[in-house]
Amino acid sequence: MSGMSSQFQQLEKLGEGTYATVYKGKNRTLGTYVALKEINLDSEEGTPSTAIREISLMKELKHENIVTLYDVIHTENKLTLVFEYMDNDLKRYMDIHGYNSSGALDPRTVKDLKPQNLLINSKGVLKLGDFGLARAFGIPVNTFSNEVVTLWYRAPDVLLGSRNYSTSIDMWSAGCILAEMFTGKPLFSGSSNDDQLLKIFRIMGTPNERTWPGVSGYPNYKSNFALFIPQDLRVLIPNIDNEALDLLQGLLQMRPDTRLSARQALHHPWFDEYNNPQKIYGQPSHIQQHVDLTSQSNTSSNSNMMAQQGYNY
Repeated sequence: MSGMSSQFQQLEKLGEGTYATVYKGKNRTLGTYVALKEINLDSEEGTPSTAIREISLMKELKHENIVTLYDVIHTENKLTLVFEYMDNDLKRYMDIHGYNSSGALDPRTVKDLKPQNLLINSKGVLKLGDFGLARAFGIPVNTFSNEVVTLWYRAPDVLLGSRNYSTSIDMWSAGCILAEMFTGKPLFSGSSNDDQLLKIFRIMGTPNERTWPGVSGYPNYKSNFALFIPQDLRVLIPNIDNEALDLLQGLLQMRPDTRLSARQALHHPWFDEYNNPQKIYGQPSHIQQHVDLTSQSNTSSNSNMMAQQGYNY
């Protein structure tokens, strides 16, 4: 740990997760800021599998919209991952580049996608962070854990007990985030697995074999689910424009096989102004205008709380 202490100065705590604590740090030699993700090692179990998985994936994923892993420092009782420092998360600065970074991911990778894992720096660049729960399809594991995505952004197929999900779960999460960018609050805010399903059914309608072939075969499916018909999302999100609504409906498909892929979403007409090389930068985007409006309605205490969760690994 002495080598670690001499190279980096540990500053304030940025966040704390299931298996790690993240601090803001400073490179004593370069004078630059970093994020120090400290993982305490169990004397019997050793390095957590989530840490091994994250390090392996971060070494493979190199992209301008994915947070950079600079170094891994291993000591007797602690593992420290040194990341580039990001100033905040999407809850404070929602930017359309998040979809660009989703498109940059290897399509064989599934990860934990939520606003707190979309980090943004002082230059307005948004990057994906926290790959501790990501899993590459090439890793020989029979089943995935269904504890993958924060409850409010968890896809219905995962909630119903699917063990064979794909990147479509990220697209559902992206839809939840998109809706939240317009309203300033989560679209589905359940308190438990069953309550989350109920929240989704109330808005998207209760699935059946006609609307979702095979749904009754999921482990958590119940024949006595309360019956709801789909609601008009425009009523729930009155300030949404037609193209954004069409995109949202494509992302929030109950059936995973009918959801838009990241590539399809990127080529949706709603993103035309961002895909156009002639776009004049500096002009407020349609999404940023909505973010500005919703951010004014949020309390300062909520904003501060979400800011502190920017590195909630």
